[in-house]
Amino acid sequence: MTGLAIDPGIVGAQSPEEVREVNARDTMNYAAAVGDMNPRYFDDAAASGVVAPPLYAVSATWPVMIGLPEILSGRVDPSIFAMMVHAGEQLTFHRLIRPGERLILRGRVAAVAPAGSGTLLTLRVEAKDSDGKPVFTEYADAMLRQVECKGEGAEAETIPRLTFPNAKDTPLWETPVPVAPAAPYLYDGCANIVFPIHTSQATAQAVGLPGVIVQGTAVLAMAARELVNREGDGDPARLKALACRFSGMVFPGTTISVRLVGRQGPLRAFDVLDGNGKAVLKNGVARIEA
Repeated sequence: MTGLAIDPGIVGAQSPEEVREVNARDTMNYAAAVGDMNPRYFDDAAASGVVAPPLYAVSATWPVMIGLPEILSGRVDPSIFAMMVHAGEQLTFHRLIRPGERLILRGRVAAVAPAGSGTLLTLRVEAKDSDGKPVFTEYADAMLRQVECKGEGAEAETIPRLTFPNAKDTPLWETPVPVAPAAPYLYDGCANIVFPIHTSQATAQAVGLPGVIVQGTAVLAMAARELVNREGDGDPARLKALACRFSGMVFPGTTISVRLVGRQGPLRAFDVLDGNGKAVLKNGVARIEA
């Protein structure tokens, strides 16, 4: 351990309200950045108009995520945030996001628990529309490496983890997905999710990485693209929930494989492998309804 520690008493701490104005330029840019050319995201001549790709949600909540140090100011040692990595993601989609609407975002620390050689912190973000109706709910897991959790941990709520029993070793289908050399830079600019290890060789190498790595949510968005197209007939409204654990690094200019490893009712189990067959995203579960 580093000597750093975090008190589970921070559970329940809330962010100030954030307002996100959704516009078609941003939602189309997000879809383009992850190679998702579904006409639902681009054809503004259609009678139904365009919608945002489901994973645009993580772009919308980024201001809340980067505001975590401010939420916890005076309650934790700020140096712990240098030890933070994105460990997992879970999203529940109550409905699709549409350009032209306003999202009201509020985050809170949902749980803090010891995990291996560190502490797992879960931040919940609730997104509502201007009428106060829910749009999506996000649980983002952050691993605080080498940061001790004081005590047994705490939670503000029972987190409804999306799980899939008995995923298969042999995939039901598998598809290669090339990751362009420019992928992390495009995602940085189009999603406006800014973290230097994804765009700066110097920063990445300073923290022990061989070079820049692709954003985990970009990899998840690529997987979601394949799931919607292959299991949801290209209809993003059928994707009601999505969850995963980030378990490895993806480097630009490589090829990943998205695999479906289970199908049970509306649930789909999936993972993502790198070019060496190592899981970079695992315990993936999607709920795709008819």
